[in-house]
Amino acid sequence: MQYDDAINSFHSLGEEIRSFLSEDLTIPSPIGRGESHWAETIALAEQENAWFTRDNILSALKGISLWLNKDVLNRWLSSYPELDFNNSPPKTIGVVMAGNIPLVGFHDFLCVLMSGNILHTKLSSSDSRLLKFLEDRLIDIESEWKNRIHFVEKLNTGIDAVIATGSNNTAKHFEYYFKNIPHIIRRNRNGIAILDGTETNLELHTLGKDIFSYFGLGCRNVSKLYVPEGYVFDNFFINIEGYKSVINHNKYHSNYVYNRTIYLMDGKKFTDNGFLAVINNPQLSSPIAVLNFEEYSDIKKLEQELIGIKEQIQCVAVSEKYIKAQNFVPLPVVRIGETQSPSITDYADGVDVMKFLPELKH
Repeated sequence: MQYDDAINSFHSLGEEIRSFLSEDLTIPSPIGRGESHWAETIALAEQENAWFTRDNILSALKGISLWLNKDVLNRWLSSYPELDFNNSPPKTIGVVMAGNIPLVGFHDFLCVLMSGNILHTKLSSSDSRLLKFLEDRLIDIESEWKNRIHFVEKLNTGIDAVIATGSNNTAKHFEYYFKNIPHIIRRNRNGIAILDGTETNLELHTLGKDIFSYFGLGCRNVSKLYVPEGYVFDNFFINIEGYKSVINHNKYHSNYVYNRTIYLMDGKKFTDNGFLAVINNPQLSSPIAVLNFEEYSDIKKLEQELIGIKEQIQCVAVSEKYIKAQNFVPLPVVRIGETQSPSITDYADGVDVMKFLPELKH
C-alpha cells in the first residue's frame, strides 16, 4: 500500500462518517456492508454498554470525522519527516485499548497505521464493537488494510512495541509484562478547570460540557475545579442547568444517589443541584455525578503546585481571558468547553506517539 492510498482511505472513512452524521438518524440506513449498518452497530454498542448512549457515540464519531480529512492528515503527518510509511519493513505494534468512552482508542489505531506499521490490538470488553466496525469499513474502502489490522485476545511475544492504557493498578502489570520491549504505558489522569470568578455565563455553561460529556468518564473530563477563596457557586449552578438531563440516565442517577447518600451518612458538607454534587476535596479524581473543588489564594502559586502534579493531569480548562494573560504555562491548557474536543495533535498523557513509533525502526 502506498502512502496516498492510506490517506485517501481514511479520508473516505471520514466522508462516510460525515455522511451518516448528516442523515436523519431516526431512520436506520444500510451503508455498504449489508447487515453491518452504522445505525444498527451503534444500537448494539449501546445495548452492550449502557454508558455508550447513542448521543455519546455520535459525539465520538463527530470528533473522529474532523481528523479524517486529507488536509488535516497531511498537515499532521508533515510534522514528522522521520516517518517512513512506504520503504522500511513495518513493525508489529500491540495496543491495549481502554473502554471508558466510545472509540477512545481510535487515535492510537490511526497513529499505528499511518506510521506504516502493523497493528495488533486488544479491545476493551466495554468497547468491543465500534472499532471493529470502523475497521470493516476501512477494509471495504482499501482491502490492503486487512494485512495490517489484527484484533487479538492477547498480545503475544511477537510484537515489537506496545501502547497500553489502563488504571494505575493495571499500569503496574503492563510495566512488568512489557518491560523488555519499547512501550508507552498510560495511567489514570484527570481534567481540571481553573476559575477566577469572572467567567462569563457562556463560559460557565460550556464548562458543563467539560464536566458532563460522556457522563464524566473520560480522562479529559473536568473532575475538579480550582476556585478563588470564598467562591460562590450560585451562578455556576444556574449556568449548568441545561445539562440536567444526565440524571435521566439510570446508571448516572444511581451513582448520584449513592454518592449523595454516602456524603450525608458521613456528615460531609457538600452542595448539589439535583444532578451534581459539589464537594471540597483535594483529590483530582471524583466519582461519577460528583465534582471536587479546592480554593486558592494565589494563581501563580497554584500553577506551580499543578506543575508539580502534572503527571496526574490530562488537561486544564481555563477562560479565554486566562489564556491571553499567560506568557507561558507548562501545562496542557485548553479553553473551557474544549476538553473533549482534542485535535489530532493532542496526544494522551502528552506522549507523542508519532515520534515514538519511527524510533523503533532504527
